[in-house]
Amino acid sequence: MGRSGPLTGVPLADRLAMLPAPATAVLEAWRDGLPGDVPHFDPLDGGTAARCLILLETPGAGMGAGDMVSRDSPTGTGRNLRRFAKSAGLAREDTVLWNAVPWVIHAPGAPNRPPRAREIREGLVTLPGLLKLLLKLRVAVLAGHTAAQAEPVIEAHRPDLAVLTMPHPSPTIVCTNPVIGQRIATALAAAARMLASAA
Repeated sequence: MGRSGPLTGVPLADRLAMLPAPATAVLEAWRDGLPGDVPHFDPLDGGTAARCLILLETPGAGMGAGDMVSRDSPTGTGRNLRRFAKSAGLAREDTVLWNAVPWVIHAPGAPNRPPRAREIREGLVTLPGLLKLLLKLRVAVLAGHTAAQAEPVIEAHRPDLAVLTMPHPSPTIVCTNPVIGQRIATALAAAARMLASAA
């Protein structure tokens, strides 16, 4: 999600020190087995206790293995995701963020680009391993075209999950039409209602 940089709120170094906590240690061990430069999970999210997976696209240009997939990213995508999730009443501890293509695909210094079809296929091959670790999941929210391609994988490996789709919260997408923001808000509010009814 976006370029690397200081995270809003708790600094990255402090979050990295939290990764051995039980809720994230298992996820991080799985992440360590992935190829390439894969940013960390955010320990301020729900980790293995999460009931909602928000699946984004791929780590943004400028990110690396020492960074973190976080709603506190200093990017427009991070700001939009924080705003929409808060408005929907989607509790942070109920969510975990990840990317359909979990590793960095951008060459150093290269601008953002969409993942290629082969990269998406390779990324989605890893998703069942993550789903096996998120035993409390009730809903998956797929953000954007790339993440939406995960729906058959989720249906095959976790048919118990509700699957919602929404546009990616990138400002370049949200700003194109007011309907985009409404669709994001609607999807996240629906996820929050599902979690509330399952509580």
